[in-house]
Amino acid sequence: MDILFVADPLEAFKTYKDTTFSMMREAQRRGHRIVACEPRHITWKSGGLVHAVVREIELTGDLEDWFRETATPVRALKDFGAVIMRKDPPFDSEYFYATHLLEQAEREGARVFNKPAALRDHPEKLAIMEFAQWVSPTLVTRDPEEVKRFHAEHKEIILKPLDGMGGMGIFRVGPDGLNLGSIIETLNQGGAVTLMVQKFVPEIAQGDKRVLVIGGEPVPFSLARIPQGSEIRGNLAAGGKGVAQPLSPRDWEIARALGPVLAKRGLLLVGLDVIGDYLTEVNVTSPTCFQEITQQAGFDVPKMFIDALERELSA
Repeated sequence: MDILFVADPLEAFKTYKDTTFSMMREAQRRGHRIVACEPRHITWKSGGLVHAVVREIELTGDLEDWFRETATPVRALKDFGAVIMRKDPPFDSEYFYATHLLEQAEREGARVFNKPAALRDHPEKLAIMEFAQWVSPTLVTRDPEEVKRFHAEHKEIILKPLDGMGGMGIFRVGPDGLNLGSIIETLNQGGAVTLMVQKFVPEIAQGDKRVLVIGGEPVPFSLARIPQGSEIRGNLAAGGKGVAQPLSPRDWEIARALGPVLAKRGLLLVGLDVIGDYLTEVNVTSPTCFQEITQQAGFDVPKMFIDALERELSA
């Protein structure tokens, strides 16, 4: 079948680690044809179908000059065997609009993964509220005084913006409260912006674990993103070191509890972030770490993903 990947520009892919590239490679290995576009290429016109100017490509097997473009037709999204939404965050207004275009394509017959409505319904930081039994003490507020009271109760806290990615804008405040007021002003902007505050979990020193769930089933290995030097952030984008390791009993417990629930909502691929024993985020837009886990642990994550995609399409 033809599989359309809605993603960032192909020229920007870092193929040695890119998860979308690993999906494409496995799909082509099975004989599927690879097509790509960016969200900006998707169009709808009254009386017509959601369509896009797409790039039909073949993967060359080279990690540098990695694809060959064979055609650039205009095609209706409903005519693809599957549409895989892999646009990286941030989840901004344009991403939001893209989900509505993709949802219209669904009404016309397209099969879209992850499901556009589910992408909107699961903001990656706020989605943990539904699963509060698995999270550390957490506060979501615009009120600076609430933040100060939370700090007084828990002594050591993490503050972060709701729209951040890759560890952007994360601050740690210790028991002395040093710079708490300034950090609140920076993130909260005088009460105009909602922020998340969480009790600091010291197990971050052992890594911020990315637990992948595909078709409701956990991948048996996580990627622990371990902070380096004086950093508190384990995110790979912030210089963290990725180490694949078997899921802990607690990781299994969380993934098995959330996986089937999220899969039923149309979330074929989910990345759960776990620090110590606590769930910290539910990533649904463009979860990564396929290649790192496959290379280090020997478990073929792209194969598991395409298996799940094919099962879903044939169900």
